[in-house]
Formats: sequence, structure tokens, C-alpha cells
Amino acid sequence: MKNRLLLASVLILIVLSLEACVPSKPEYEERILTSTRLIKKLEANRRAIKTFNAVGTMDVDSKEFGGSATFEVTLKKPDTIKVNIYGPFGIDLAEAVVTNRNFIFYDVMNNKVYKGMNSQSALREIFKVDFTFEELMDAFAGSVNLTEKLRREPDVYNVFDDTYELIYVDNNGRKNIYVINQADLAITSFKITDRNGKNSLHGKYVRFQNYNDVPVPQESEIINYEMDQSIKLKYKSIDVNTETKAFTINYPSDAEIIEL
Repeated sequence: MKNRLLLASVLILIVLSLEACVPSKPEYEERILTSTRLIKKLEANRRAIKTFNAVGTMDVDSKEFGGSATFEVTLKKPDTIKVNIYGPFGIDLAEAVVTNRNFIFYDVMNNKVYKGMNSQSALREIFKVDFTFEELMDAFAGSVNLTEKLRREPDVYNVFDDTYELIYVDNNGRKNIYVINQADLAITSFKITDRNGKNSLHGKYVRFQNYNDVPVPQESEIINYEMDQSIKLKYKSIDVNTETKAFTINYPSDAEIIEL
């Protein structure tokens, strides 16, 4: 009986010794995300921002317009954007409230109010860039929409020392390329290239701060090479998921109202 107990004890010690000799996965490998988990986390971060308010400067450069202004933007996802544009000494120049259905724009200097249904041409007149409503929402919040990528594996998934890279290729050879920091999952670059590798669009995001564990850039720039236009945003202050102001515009009773 004693011999059997001794033999069993020896076998247990041998098994434990063998397990101890098996190398465990390095901590680096443990924290690396699969492409599927990464996409889900990135999109969850974007959707975690329900409201967004920021004050800063906006620089727009295009064939039709070039200039900069101080502004305040307030977003209520998924359907409302309010922008106040200021001149020197904080003078009100314009206000706009845009929803996914309609818009109202008040030109303070000329005391004119423009109203109409939302369209890309209307957005271009207000913001001087060719963005859809959803693209404007994401641009102001410094986020990148990955909804369409949730059910698709990337064609290329690279893991570098401190970044991830996701590459999607469509049937025409166009590539969507995303670069993400490993440490905080901040998207630092979003690029679209044609089949020859020439840039069509490039979004760059820097100076991140965490809000409710979501990295938000304080500076961003989106360059549309095909349309020869760019918009650069620099925020001095940001509030995320706080109570928003009323999405209304107060204008004097003698303002000229123009229905478009």
C-alpha cells in the first residue's frame, strides 16, 4: 500500500514538473487582439459617445473657399448637429442646426435665416466641404465609422510593435487602411487609396484624451484628394456624454427667412 502511495506521489510530481517546464504565452501575445475583437472594440468605442460638445478652431481649404474660424459644435447622436461660428472678439457670425432630415442656418451679419431639407448640397453650402451628414458627425467627433466592417474579416491584418493595421480591399482594388494604437485603441490614421496606391482620402488624428475610457482626438485633419479639399479641427475643450444645450436658434423677428 505504501509503495502504491509512493508511486502515485512520484507520478504527480513528474506531471507538475512537466507543466512547469511548458513556457507560458508572453504577456505581449496575451494582450494582442484578433481582428474580429479589435473591430468590435473600435466600433463599441465610437458608439459609446452619445453626446459631444467642443470648442476650438476649424480650418477649411477647398477650391471654392479657404478660411478659419473659432467655433463650438454640439452633437447628439445619431441625428443632430449644432454649430456656432464666431469672429474676432467672440462676435457671432453664424449658427446652424442640422438634423438628418432638415436644417436651419442663421447668417447673423446679414440677418438672414435659411431653412430647408437636408441634402449634401445644403451641407456643402454650410460647411464648405463635401461630406454626408454621417461623415460630418464622425468628423466633428474625431471618430471613424466601422459598421460595415463588423461582418467582414480584413484582407490584411498587421500587428506591429505598438500599432495594429487593418487593410480592406474592394473589387476595384481600392484599399481602406486603418492604423490603431495598441495601448488605447485610438485610431490615428484612416486612408483610402486607389488600385495604384494613390491617396484618395486621408484622415489623421492626434493628441488623444480619454473620456469614459474612449480615446478622443483633440486635433484631426481630413484631406479629400479627389475633391481637393481639407478640414482641420483643433479643440481647446471637449465634453462627452454630458447634458447638451437646446438645439434651437434664436433670431430676431425682423430677420429675413428664406425657404430653400
